[in-house]
Amino acid sequence: MDTDVLVAGAGPIGLTTAIELRRRGISCRIIDPLDEPRQYAKAVGIQPRTLELFENVGVLRQALDASTLMRGQIMYTNGVEVGRVDLTLPEDVPYWFLCLPQYSTERILTERLAELGTTVERGVGLTAFEQSDDGVTCTLSDDSTVTARYLVGSDGAHSVVRKGLGLSFEGGAFAESYMLGDVEVDWSIPSGYSVRANHTADDGTTDDLLVCIPLPGHKRYRMSMLVPEELMPDESSNKAAVQHGFSTGTTPELHHIQAVLDRLSPEPTTASTLRWSSVFRISHRIVDAYGRGRVFVAGDAAHIHPPTGAQGMNTGIQDAHNLAWKIALAVKGVAKADLLETYDAERRPVGEEVVGMTVRNAREGIGSGESSIDTAMRRQAQLLIDYSESPLNTGRDSSSPHVQPGERAPDARGMRRDGVQYPIRLFDLLSGVDHTLLLTSDGSAESINSLEKVADAAIRSAHGLLDVYAIVPPGTVTVDSLVPTIEDNASQLCAAYGVEGTTALVIRPDGYLGFRGHPENVSDYFTKVFAVNQE
Repeated sequence: MDTDVLVAGAGPIGLTTAIELRRRGISCRIIDPLDEPRQYAKAVGIQPRTLELFENVGVLRQALDASTLMRGQIMYTNGVEVGRVDLTLPEDVPYWFLCLPQYSTERILTERLAELGTTVERGVGLTAFEQSDDGVTCTLSDDSTVTARYLVGSDGAHSVVRKGLGLSFEGGAFAESYMLGDVEVDWSIPSGYSVRANHTADDGTTDDLLVCIPLPGHKRYRMSMLVPEELMPDESSNKAAVQHGFSTGTTPELHHIQAVLDRLSPEPTTASTLRWSSVFRISHRIVDAYGRGRVFVAGDAAHIHPPTGAQGMNTGIQDAHNLAWKIALAVKGVAKADLLETYDAERRPVGEEVVGMTVRNAREGIGSGESSIDTAMRRQAQLLIDYSESPLNTGRDSSSPHVQPGERAPDARGMRRDGVQYPIRLFDLLSGVDHTLLLTSDGSAESINSLEKVADAAIRSAHGLLDVYAIVPPGTVTVDSLVPTIEDNASQLCAAYGVEGTTALVIRPDGYLGFRGHPENVSDYFTKVFAVNQE
């Protein structure tokens, strides 16, 4: 093989896939047909769940440094303010909603990938591929071929990989076209607030629309509005094509954006410093499978939908996190034979839910149908995504109110360990690339001794790719232990997970709970993930 994995497409999803593979020591090549990254703000929202993943990847600081906060939204109808949302977060939401242009996200991820020894091969695209039982032979646009164990298509809405797999891409298109512009304005709207202004006709329908999302900079926004007739894309030549993404036709100019501002801006303002603009079509579609054999799709190659609530790129990044650790185990030869099939089983239901939610929110407003504002906020933050039907779940009790296998593993604070003079977080223990086993104990020598035996067996089952910690109560006297001991000083971990007594928790590399139950049964989970260790 020329490489373990070929990643087609160097947007945020492809970059995340490559980073997660390289962090695990897997060789990969990442290609992109563009000579240079596009400098446009297609995706601008970073969700709190994505920031958790960025923390694990090692780019959280860079994302925070380069972004601006989403502090709220102000809504206008026919020139009158009709609503204002001042964003406040529930205590369990760890990070804020950020606005970060896609070109900045790609730069940050590209730099992280380079730190791991891999650079994007630009000006080279995938044109065709053939797979066998052993690998995938890929033909590139420069007429070269690459043989890889696996191929990941993160090559967008018009994916070559998706088409080559013969996957269906069912859905439809919105009738409206939009124009986007990245501009500065001189109005007095407070920093960090988005603006939604519309005009309602006498029959109650919206016939004019302006949405402004704040970007880093002084009064800079990514503005979206209905496209004027003169800029409507010509789709007559290829009506069968997926109508999603940027038009290759006439580009909006500053006067087109100013005309909409003159009609809908909440106060007189002048747009200037146009950095980028385009016409955009929106579709909603999802594939019938996220992969076949040794070839997989992720991000827009698998699902496209309205940008409502900034779900698309963030969903694709979670696709990448789910897929990469499984491919890594398969490349290392330690994965159970059907582990990679769980990528489709876990992520396609999420894609279906996101497509449905964004279409509904585009028509009825963000949060429609939710039981509370906090629930709506957690869902938009992507903290409620779970794999409740995953075949990997072990020890799940759907009747329990506590965190269950298949659900996101929450953080816990206030813990202590020897050698550290300050409180630590659970996420500090999850900063590696492997599974993590937490074993709660009463801190006695007898309890620790029994957990050491559990830990030893679990590490063998996981082929050594496992971090293990004993969690002991506050004030427990330290005892000799071969398992690193963490004091749940404020009992926050046990409270967050609803743990009482002796319990084992297995947290997957992508931050989801895989197992919950008695320590003696923890091998039940590892037999679903790992091949039997013959040693």
